[in-house]
Amino acid sequence: MAPESFVIVLPLPAKVLSPNCTIGSFGGRMMKASASKRYRRLAREAVESEGIDTMPWDKILVEAEFYHKTNRLRDQDNAMGALKAAYDGVVDSGLVVNDDYGHMRRGVPEFFCDKDFPRVVLKITREA
Repeated sequence: MAPESFVIVLPLPAKVLSPNCTIGSFGGRMMKASASKRYRRLAREAVESEGIDTMPWDKILVEAEFYHKTNRLRDQDNAMGALKAAYDGVVDSGLVVNDDYGHMRRGVPEFFCDKDFPRVVLKITREA
């Protein structure tokens, strides 16, 4: 039997969600909090829209593909950090109980170029 899996598509995370983004003011912290809350909600709604009857899953693998407008070198660690709110949204959806490594493994992100439709594609696979 093939493992259950599905794909959700999200916009690229806001620059303020990057671990390298310097937040030096109260307004900056509020902007980051707002962006995080918005991205978390988008991920939750995307998972909920899949209508998965077998939730909750005990373990999942999340593989990320980033599609940027320009083709240049990208930092994998920063990309993973920028998706923290998305991982929290997956947990909020009820698909998995926690985003710790025992419940949610994360694959190494891949980067591609798409000038017309920048996005993040998350493939989520149920693991045994």
